[in-house]
Amino acid sequence: MLLFLYGYIFVVGAVLGSFFNVVGLRIPLKQSISVPRSACPKCGHTLKPWELIPIISFLIQKGKCGRCKVRISPLYPIVEMITGLLFIMAPIKLGWTFELVIAWTLISLLMIIFVSDIAYMLIPDKVLLFFSAVFLAERVYLPLSPWWDSFLGAGIAFLLLLLIAVISKGGMGGGDIKLFAVIGFVMGTKLVLLSFFISTLFGAIIGIIGIVFKVFKRGEPIPFGPFIVAGTLTVFFYGKDIIQLYLQLL
Repeated sequence: MLLFLYGYIFVVGAVLGSFFNVVGLRIPLKQSISVPRSACPKCGHTLKPWELIPIISFLIQKGKCGRCKVRISPLYPIVEMITGLLFIMAPIKLGWTFELVIAWTLISLLMIIFVSDIAYMLIPDKVLLFFSAVFLAERVYLPLSPWWDSFLGAGIAFLLLLLIAVISKGGMGGGDIKLFAVIGFVMGTKLVLLSFFISTLFGAIIGIIGIVFKVFKRGEPIPFGPFIVAGTLTVFFYGKDIIQLYLQLL
């Protein structure tokens, strides 16, 4: 029974991941997320229902458009797969509590950001505003302890990243600043600061590896959003364990 439930959650997550791809790719271009229907960007072929099955359609079509055979970006199935797995991971780590709803909401936001930042190096304000309203309602129902830690976390995160942006003269984008303010509201002061540290650490490690293997060029900007996603989810699920381990090592 539990296996069936997790399977169902994975399918829901994968389907939502497909939708998050659409949102992340269209909202930055100020396009509707409902019309027109999904189509091949090369030949304009409107995708049939059987070509829109998350993950499976990509595998059956061998990653190519059914008409013109141009390669489909692997970003689509990757986001679908990751979203499905994260949706399963949430109840495993948090249990069946209301915090699970907040986790699924946070995963949803971060996957949209993942797509938009990779595609355009942009974090849309419209997406942040929508999820800010959702998180505000959720934290009214299930506040942090103390309740004001949400507002303190948001304020500290915003001011810290704004200071970094000013000092670095644009080294931190405005979207990153606002995103961390939202994360701070959801997670509180301690975890948002840890999230920023872990995100920066991930970015530095991957950046160095990318330069060594010539995936990235020195001095060329790379999207920070994916590292924020990885760092934030790591801290959301394991932040308390990380802090406890750190205190034990002192």
